[in-house]
Amino acid sequence: MPRAVIDAVAAAHVDAAGSPNRGVHALAEAATVALDAARADVARAIGAPSAEVVFTSGATAAVNLVAEAWGRAHVGPGDVVVATELEHHSNLVPWQQLCAERGARLELLRVDDGGGLVITALPARTRLVAVAHVSNVTGTIAPLAELAARAHAAGALLFVDGAQAVAHVPVDVTALGCDAYAFSAHKMYGPPGVGALWARGEVLAAMAPWQTGGGMVTTVDDTVSRFREPPYRFEAGTPNWPGAVGFAAAARFLAAADRSAEPRVHAALVDAVVAAGGTVLGRPEVGVVAFTLPGVHPHDIATIADGEGVALRSGHHCAQPVHRRFGVTASARASVACYSGLDDVEQFARALAKVREVFRR
Repeated sequence: MPRAVIDAVAAAHVDAAGSPNRGVHALAEAATVALDAARADVARAIGAPSAEVVFTSGATAAVNLVAEAWGRAHVGPGDVVVATELEHHSNLVPWQQLCAERGARLELLRVDDGGGLVITALPARTRLVAVAHVSNVTGTIAPLAELAARAHAAGALLFVDGAQAVAHVPVDVTALGCDAYAFSAHKMYGPPGVGALWARGEVLAAMAPWQTGGGMVTTVDDTVSRFREPPYRFEAGTPNWPGAVGFAAAARFLAAADRSAEPRVHAALVDAVVAAGGTVLGRPEVGVVAFTLPGVHPHDIATIADGEGVALRSGHHCAQPVHRRFGVTASARASVACYSGLDDVEQFARALAKVREVFRR
């Protein structure tokens, strides 16, 4: 996490230690100003108006918000939600639950041997297409323009899970043509426990509140309440304004970061896996390289690599369907950051050599 993010969160606790939108004393006013400024910075990072950005506890909460607040009102018996085999569970399980509860059907777009989506005609009565902008396993970039055109021609929305994309590719939600976009701060060097949902104004306006309580109402009578306009109607309770401030600092950091080395580092990671006799899942374009080594469990790969100072993710990465597609239950995964260099890849290669040495014994 960049020092600028840590400092911004600390300053919010010290200099703006009052609940936003709830008081007229100086600290509450400072917190309100900080939260509003953070929303503007986060919105700017994805090319969106501030009024269309809802703060959440992360991308997972953003997906569930749409599934509950939009899905319950617009998906019914006989309708279809389309997702893909590439999805992180956070962008699959909520749609499974919605379809099961509403009598709808969930269908998945399949994946080719390279990890790319096989785009087919959408079923009749498709109401929403849910897709990861970038897969957290194969590193595949989804063809959002084509999916948006197909979804809109069918009268459906395109919902995008952008958690894996925001730190690696430019994001302009208007240019992408999607209707809603979810992402998390921690994926872009921000603090955990905060994220955002962007959705077109008309989509937000068509969504009733999912969670209710303080801060999202205008008036409360004995038996009925009136709700604030979006985005505030979706932010019940005391907001995590220090997290939002850190989120904004991360967005500013990322906008200024030099990411020109990332493609070279990413390509070198793939080469290192192949040189070690490993198999890469799909043909990763950005961000991540998920792989297996023959005869070695991914947990063992990660444990040995950790002893060499290399942190790898191991397991199914909350994406079991795509692992099944490639005939494995788990993989190890190396992720590229804006601060990664070829020296890191050299250490990664040495770690893989250590794995091979241990398992030759």
